[in-house]
Amino acid sequence: MSDTAVLGTRAPKADAWAKAKGSIIYADDFSMPGMLYGKVLRSPYPAARILSIDTIEAEKLRGVQAVLTAKDVPNNNIRAKFGQSTNIGSQFEGLYRVLAEGKVRFVGEPVALVAAETEKIAEKALELIRVDYDPLPGVFDPIEAMQPGAYPVGESESNLVSHFKVRKGDVDKGFAGADVIVENTYRVPFVDHAYLEPESGVAWLDEDDVVNIRVSTQVIEHFRGVAEVLGIPQNKVRVIGTWLGGGFGGKEDITVESFLALLTVKTRRPVKLTYTREESILAHSKRHPYVMKYKTGATKEGKIIAVEAELVSDAGAYTYLTPWVLLYSAVNAAGPYDIPHVKVDATAVLTNNPFTSANRGFGAIQPNFAYESQVDELARALNMDPLEIRRKNCLRTGGSLATGHTFDGTYVALPEVAEKAWEALGPESSTPEKHKKIGRGLAIGMMSYGRLTFLHDTSRSYVRLELDGSAVIRCGVPDLGGGQASALCHIVAEELGIPLSKIKIYISDTALTPLAGTTTATRQLFMSGNATLKAARELKSRLLKKASELMKVAVEDLIVRDEKIFDNTAPEHFVPLKEVIAVCSSAGEEMFCEAQFNAPFTEVPGSELITGRTFSDFTFGAHAVEVAVDTETGEVEVLKLVSSYDVGKVINRLNVEGQMEGGAVYCLGYALTEELVVEKGITRTPSFSEYLLPTAVDVPDVETVVLESGGGLGPYGAKGIGEPACNSIAPAIINAIRDAVGIRITSLPATPEKVIRALGKM
Repeated sequence: MSDTAVLGTRAPKADAWAKAKGSIIYADDFSMPGMLYGKVLRSPYPAARILSIDTIEAEKLRGVQAVLTAKDVPNNNIRAKFGQSTNIGSQFEGLYRVLAEGKVRFVGEPVALVAAETEKIAEKALELIRVDYDPLPGVFDPIEAMQPGAYPVGESESNLVSHFKVRKGDVDKGFAGADVIVENTYRVPFVDHAYLEPESGVAWLDEDDVVNIRVSTQVIEHFRGVAEVLGIPQNKVRVIGTWLGGGFGGKEDITVESFLALLTVKTRRPVKLTYTREESILAHSKRHPYVMKYKTGATKEGKIIAVEAELVSDAGAYTYLTPWVLLYSAVNAAGPYDIPHVKVDATAVLTNNPFTSANRGFGAIQPNFAYESQVDELARALNMDPLEIRRKNCLRTGGSLATGHTFDGTYVALPEVAEKAWEALGPESSTPEKHKKIGRGLAIGMMSYGRLTFLHDTSRSYVRLELDGSAVIRCGVPDLGGGQASALCHIVAEELGIPLSKIKIYISDTALTPLAGTTTATRQLFMSGNATLKAARELKSRLLKKASELMKVAVEDLIVRDEKIFDNTAPEHFVPLKEVIAVCSSAGEEMFCEAQFNAPFTEVPGSELITGRTFSDFTFGAHAVEVAVDTETGEVEVLKLVSSYDVGKVINRLNVEGQMEGGAVYCLGYALTEELVVEKGITRTPSFSEYLLPTAVDVPDVETVVLESGGGLGPYGAKGIGEPACNSIAPAIINAIRDAVGIRITSLPATPEKVIRALGKM
């Protein structure tokens, strides 16, 4: 009999048919009798003192049920601790305010809340609130914000958020031995998550005075933060996650939850709050802009021997997840290469720009653009093939990162993914138009899956067998559309021999599902997948033990497939699965199991110097592209796009291919069109009319090359693919532009204007 039944097959996701039919109930589709509508008053200034707030006229408006300011919030100043108390503890703490108090730090910062009978009344009430501001100078450039005497964004005189460094060997010695040295400064912009579904939720009080919040979120564990804001026990807050219309990290932080809870408690009525598109772009976090200075040295044979990198990250107005993002950047700064001499300094600072936090790629994507551009320039300086220089230097099994993380016993598939991506481009395209030049680019990358190893990460999952042979899964995993829920169904189907049609999964409810942690950091397959596998295998063990007694066959000779338990040595000898379940139940044996999976743990770093194993494992991949560059207009057309990754083991092939295709498309915009333009703290691209996303006509077919090394730490040796899938596409495109027309674009996106200017035609 085959080793697997459903692993690696292409099966529809658990929510596929409902989405296709339009029957999914998203957060904004939900309503309740007697529901009020919430609205948020936001600061028009990037930096200002709040002298006074007058809400009297708004409160008098007929239909207004509540107007709240900072004085009405039980705990307005929330300190989020992102780690244990250590010598670098201050680097992992972020203060944020539910509503602005004393001064505002960015345009769009929440100042007051309103709940009214209709949206129109709530909007009118916002207009009646009078806020007297005293504008302040602010600071908007991260380099300037680092200088002594710079305007203090927060309460401290220093704008420093965090600083990390990586050291390996002696870079001065390394550069002294280099035959070729390449130096460049790279810049990447603010980027919006651009999910189709804006932030939305509904809250209500139930008969036990529990605050229920039905919300579009990546983190149902925010019930704890909401309880802190309200000053009530955590068991008095319930968060029910919805199916999401996109997240990409933008719904990892608290969005509307605290606002909804405050208004609901105040009015004791259900309250709904949904952001407009413009409000969403204004109010939620962005991907961090970086300024990255790189110096890379190599021998004439093409061996990279030294890298020095200085990274400066713009945290915006509040800390949020910036320390984590910066740490990822520091670890990834030298790339997936085994380099003897490395020096990395990474710094994040506050500015009065929009605040920045998690975005798909989480700190790995910014340096990926820089180091892969550097490697490409080295190849050109040495007259080497772009594939050959990467083969010569990339990590292999037994190699180590600059932090000292060694890949002993771990298969590193970097040479293979790069070779297969480059090969899959096939013959070069031709164009009859003389003003269009064809070019090709390659880039490799790595990204961790799972959270940092010093976070004691855990996930729990519950599996129950019914008497008719069907199964129920309960797991607190939010599903962002990446198939997180479907993967768990595949695991249970594989282990217990049950068809997917007979498996029902309940997800994302703090009251009814075991907590599984955040759907972030590409961690859910690794964490909740292993927890679900553990629960399913415990149930299978009980079933096989009972079947062994019934069939008089040794347990090790039994296999579960197709709703039967077979004698693997004589497949005609079997017993129906539901019969074994019935016998177990009659004997009083539990046909359910809740299991917990704990990620590998290492000690918390004791200083800003990052050493050792900071992540459990990495996913390695490559992108290869072919572009046509119009030398008259500067327009870049992507003709071919190949995504090649080692995913360890395919659980659901549709999920894997979908994430690889989606990741490539998601950051095609990062390379060519997407930039949240911010001038002196003011967003100049406030809607999708100005913030340019790639459309269907901009995207070629994405060819996916899937490798299965079986070397991952997830179930069956799987690796995470969600975030790694997007990291190296931007440098691949920029390298292809360089190949086509001989210019190096060092700041993203590579707009037609930038290309034409670089060509000297403007």
